[in-house]
Amino acid sequence: MNQKSAPPQRASEAAVAGQDKETLLSRVWSPRTDLAVEAHELAHQRTAVDKTPLSGVTHQRQMVEGVEVTRIHVHNRDGAKAMGKPLGHYVTLFSPAMRRHDPEAHTDVARLLAEELQGLMKLPKNARVLVVGLGNSHVTPDALGPKVVERIFVTRHLFESMPQTVGDGYRVVSAVAPGVLGITGIETGEIIHGIVEHVHPDAVVAVDALASRSLSRVNATVQLTDTGIQPGSGVGNKRKVLDALTLGCKVFAIGVPTVVDAATIANDAMDLVLRQLADAVPGNGANAVFDPLSGQEKWLLIQELLEPMENNLMVTPKEVDQFIEDTADTLARGLNMALHPSVTAEEAAALSK
Repeated sequence: MNQKSAPPQRASEAAVAGQDKETLLSRVWSPRTDLAVEAHELAHQRTAVDKTPLSGVTHQRQMVEGVEVTRIHVHNRDGAKAMGKPLGHYVTLFSPAMRRHDPEAHTDVARLLAEELQGLMKLPKNARVLVVGLGNSHVTPDALGPKVVERIFVTRHLFESMPQTVGDGYRVVSAVAPGVLGITGIETGEIIHGIVEHVHPDAVVAVDALASRSLSRVNATVQLTDTGIQPGSGVGNKRKVLDALTLGCKVFAIGVPTVVDAATIANDAMDLVLRQLADAVPGNGANAVFDPLSGQEKWLLIQELLEPMENNLMVTPKEVDQFIEDTADTLARGLNMALHPSVTAEEAAALSK
């Protein structure tokens, strides 16, 4: 008598067999984000589940001229581990008005950016600064850094060849957009390290495009930090870290999220749909229907969906061209005012065009 063989176990079922789904999920995936404010939210969610306090991190939020300013300080290793971020200070400016082609809103953000940068960097009047525009100028969402560099008021050549033309209130500033490994064949860190050895700046300010886990923060958030930066982290193409240890000088970073990981969008959309469906089903019967799609099962479905793209698909708004131009202008204006105290808001606006 022939016996039917047992049906093969689905890959998703095999993956979670004998294991807690949520635990396995936390080991495999968490939303991709470069923003400390989002990492802080995720850390709070994890500690709430584990019923443990979030230590080693201080958090402060306030509204300034219609802009939400969040300051996070990671004090120790416990805080760094919980946040997944290096020790240091993180300042986040959030203004949905940045997504509108609103000159007044961008002027307000640029002015506030300059103030926060000056407070974060605390540079002496005679400091030498190198501004580095990270990213690929041929890929619009990644072109923020190079476009900011184009608008920086550089003065190093003036100090060297015509020092009498430079008045008080200006620093020695140089700028470079080193490109990306796929175009130059040279690691970004190697290029910057070579320039630093020759130019001897007191500080490096790196500008880069970032990734957010929230669509609401894309092109509406500016993050400042004194911890350095990892080029390519926003698109999952991490290179050598640029920080005080690798470059031998202070390294500050300015970033704006221009993309969101498609997996994060799919996960959030699935959560929203399942919550609404569960609310629509009376009683506890909804749990039996929808619980199997939680945790690892849900993530494996997303992996299967994104498999043709090797699970590496980033999403950006269709208006990204205008966003990048407006944001580059805003960052450059803020940087020019922060680096050169004598530059007024009106002069900064003219310099960044």
